[in-house]
Amino acid sequence: MAKLKKQKDYFDSVHIWGRVWSIGALLVLFSLPVAISLHYNAWPEAKFVFEALLKLVPLYWVTSIIEVITFTPMLGAGGAYLSFVTGNITNLKLPCALNAMEQAKVKANSEEGEIISTIAVGASAITTTLIIAVGVILFSPVLDDLRNSETLKPAFAYVSAALFGALGASYLKKHWKISIFPVLVGIIILLIMPTFGVSTLLFVTIVAAVVGALVLSKLKIVK
Repeated sequence: MAKLKKQKDYFDSVHIWGRVWSIGALLVLFSLPVAISLHYNAWPEAKFVFEALLKLVPLYWVTSIIEVITFTPMLGAGGAYLSFVTGNITNLKLPCALNAMEQAKVKANSEEGEIISTIAVGASAITTTLIIAVGVILFSPVLDDLRNSETLKPAFAYVSAALFGALGASYLKKHWKISIFPVLVGIIILLIMPTFGVSTLLFVTIVAAVVGALVLSKLKIVK
């Protein structure tokens, strides 16, 4: 009973502070355009704002819902709140959390996994902030040259692929039977629709992985 109470207290605290910081982050984000408008006394017409939102909001609502459903079970409560507040989940936070749990040999839905994931995401956020700060200071004189370099440009397009490829290799090797179906589904979708959204594709392949694992389990091909 004492252990269950501690778990409940922990998750209650995580959800309370997670909501506080999520709302705080939203207020900070909205305060920037408001501050600019106040400073220059220039307010956009509501008509144009809503016209732009009508085009963008449906896309981002779908992506946001899919990311919450997809990422939260893998990151845990603490890791999810931290990730959604600090951002860059697909490229950094998720790979860091999964790799940390893999190295610690814990599952995402366990108590240990919850703690490891939260620490990994927090460390990733701090490290990213420090590296960006140092990078901005050191590389600002040559940033435009690097960004426009024809030699380096192809590398920037494959950062996510390189991260997930390196991370996924160990999982594919360990669970190759379960991996075949979702990988095939992802390849087929990209062949048919090359511009298919990354977040949506991730959600679809996760569903395919769950369905494939259930079928293989029923057929007793995997345990």
